[in-house]
Amino acid sequence: MTRVSDQLRFHWFLPTNGGDGRHIVGGGHGVAAGAAGRPASISYLGQVARAAEDVGFEAALTPTGAWCDDAWLSTAMLSQVSERLKFLVAFRPGLTSPFLAAQMAGTFQNRTGGRLLLNVVTGGESHEQRMFGDYLDKDARYARCGEFLEVVRRLWTGETVTFEGEHLRLDDATLAQVPDPLPEIYFGGSSPAAGAVAAQHADVYLTWGEPPEAVREKVEWIRKLAADEGREIRFGIRMHTITRDTSEEAWAEADRLLAAIDPAAIQRVQDGLRRSESEGQRRMLELNAGSKDGLEIHPNVWAGVGLVRGGAGTALVGSHEQVADRIEEYAALGIDEFVLSGYPHLEGAYWFGEGVLPILAERGRWTHPAPPRGHTASVPFGGRA
Repeated sequence: MTRVSDQLRFHWFLPTNGGDGRHIVGGGHGVAAGAAGRPASISYLGQVARAAEDVGFEAALTPTGAWCDDAWLSTAMLSQVSERLKFLVAFRPGLTSPFLAAQMAGTFQNRTGGRLLLNVVTGGESHEQRMFGDYLDKDARYARCGEFLEVVRRLWTGETVTFEGEHLRLDDATLAQVPDPLPEIYFGGSSPAAGAVAAQHADVYLTWGEPPEAVREKVEWIRKLAADEGREIRFGIRMHTITRDTSEEAWAEADRLLAAIDPAAIQRVQDGLRRSESEGQRRMLELNAGSKDGLEIHPNVWAGVGLVRGGAGTALVGSHEQVADRIEEYAALGIDEFVLSGYPHLEGAYWFGEGVLPILAERGRWTHPAPPRGHTASVPFGGRA
């Protein structure tokens, strides 16, 4: 039986992947990022972070890879210009030692007062991994990832760890300060090797946005694998949003974004993404088929973003009420957490936070993590009616 959570959690995105703008910023999964109108500066990203925490997002995903700025350094700086927002820091196991990664996570968590979540990205592009000096193939990377997470979790509990695996080895390792609270592990991947690691180590399994039936199958797959390991796991979904006061306005915005995409750019990006080893990326490409036609793959689910952007390639498009309905449709499948974004990310945070979240609050599905305090009347001596 599918478990449905009453209270949903929402996260936003920090565009360190080439910046931000009023059009789709492409790139990712080994493809160079497209041009953006707003640089990924601390000044601008700070505005995005503060907007996200003000409207009620719990955390912000920050990507990893050769195509974006370093997530650890970026979020460490942004933690100093925001107050409550947590950071879902994407990082790649194997590019640093498990002890150092455990130490970094502990430092971040303890210095920010518990504002760290970790998005483990094993890496689906061998040519990009080699830029970092990693020459393992995909299956070996997942095997190493499992060893890595086992060691890190043991270190976080204060255990003195001696470990010798197929890929990792360390002796008599003990963290001087463990993170408090322990960071939650978010993990995605659609291959059998990814499923096995997720079942053993993830707190939250993340999937990119697909039609509900495909998402249901993936949730059931991972839930069974986790149950076989004697574990329970939560589920999240990563999508973009185009939400407006009316459906017509939202689809007009989607049409505007689509019209601005050069067909030559679609061909170039699609050719690059087809070289990806990622099963999830292959599934994204199937949704858009490299064409501007037939992109509404389910009511209010649009595959246009994936024409020029690697990774998450679908968006929720519609009126605030319609987007809230689609969120509840995914929630009924077992999705508890939604990692969202928009173009531009600053304005997108307000469109979603002021349009959709209040509807979900009225339905009893969401509560602001830090409700704003009462405010003074705008007319000081106006009295009360």
